[in-house]
Amino acid sequence: MRLLVAGATGAGGLNVYRAALADPTVTSITLLLRRELPSWAVLPADAEAKTTTIIHSDFSSYPSDVASRLAQNDACVWAVGMSASGGVKEADYTRVTYEYPMAIVKALKDAGAGEGRSQDKPFRFVYFSGELADPTEKSGQMWARVKGRTEKHLSEFSDENPGIQVHSIRPSFFAPSREFPEDKKHQRGAGKNIVDSIMGPLLRVGLPSYYTSLPELTTATLAIALGKYPNQYLFRNTDLKKIAKELGVKA
Repeated sequence: MRLLVAGATGAGGLNVYRAALADPTVTSITLLLRRELPSWAVLPADAEAKTTTIIHSDFSSYPSDVASRLAQNDACVWAVGMSASGGVKEADYTRVTYEYPMAIVKALKDAGAGEGRSQDKPFRFVYFSGELADPTEKSGQMWARVKGRTEKHLSEFSDENPGIQVHSIRPSFFAPSREFPEDKKHQRGAGKNIVDSIMGPLLRVGLPSYYTSLPELTTATLAIALGKYPNQYLFRNTDLKKIAKELGVKA
């Protein structure tokens, strides 16, 4: 299986990339990045042999040559952006959270990603949403409305283009890997690291349904991209944790 990963500098995307490198059923990985993967990202020594990197600065538009290279994959994990808005203006948050994923699925379709695929082997697009995303757009939280709108419109796009199947995943709280200290240093500011150190243990013990360990998240995400759960299109945080447990991962 050929996997496209967008957002590989963030906690979720980078660890999905690492998991894909270790999975023998993933034969090749294409990274869609705005700049080269940073040197602090610790990877296996043989990562380069399995990886192709496409540097593309504008995620709202794809020239035909770039789109055709992206469409040569079998699935995409879209982990671009942030779960909550964090003080970002709504227009900016909407551009990254809504306009970017809608732009790439349309570019993939136009480049033929879904053509000639059987019903049981569509091009799979796995969208990182958030646990409280609201497709009705009635939430008082701006980020939840925007994420919900994206889920809804991606689902409608998928219905209209059966060769491309969208799966939206809703992880809850997760933080950079403790296994790789440089991730924590570069993916979070000092303030967020303090929040992570407090909220992580509290949620893991007190509200586990709102906590996702990175091994749980990456294992479940990759399994969905690989088509192991083909008939489910929305995955709540508890679904992700259940999948990870089925595949032998502990929280």
